[in-house]
Amino acid sequence: MQLTRDSATEANAILAYTNEEVRLRNRVLRGSAIITRDTIIDGWRPAAPEALTLQDFEGLLTHSLDVVLLGTGDRQRMPPPALHVAFASRGIGLEVMDNRAACRTYNVLLGEFRDVAVALIL
Repeated sequence: MQLTRDSATEANAILAYTNEEVRLRNRVLRGSAIITRDTIIDGWRPAAPEALTLQDFEGLLTHSLDVVLLGTGDRQRMPPPALHVAFASRGIGLEVMDNRAACRTYNVLLGEFRDVAVALIL
C-alpha cells in the first residue's frame, strides 16, 4: 500500500484559484505572487512572460529549490530561452504552463516533499 501525504494540509497549499485570485489555507492572494512551502512573495510585479529575466525572481533565488513552476495566466506563454538557461545554471528547473496546470502541479510536488515554488502571473 502506498501512502501519500495530503498536500491540502500544507500551510501554503493552493485550495482554489481563478484568473483574479489564489486561495491558500489561511490567505487569499489577489495579484501575481510567488509561493513556496513556507514563503509567500505577494505583490510580485513581473514583466510580461515574454520579457521575464532572472531579476524578476530575485526574492526567490535565496531559497533552495528543485523546480520553479511559472504560471503565465489562462494560457501558456513562453519566456525568453535565456531565463531557462539562467535557472538551469543554478541547478533549478523551470517549467512553464498556464495557471491551472501550475497550481495543480505545485500541490502534487508539495505533497511529494519537493522543494518547489510556483510563480503565478494573475
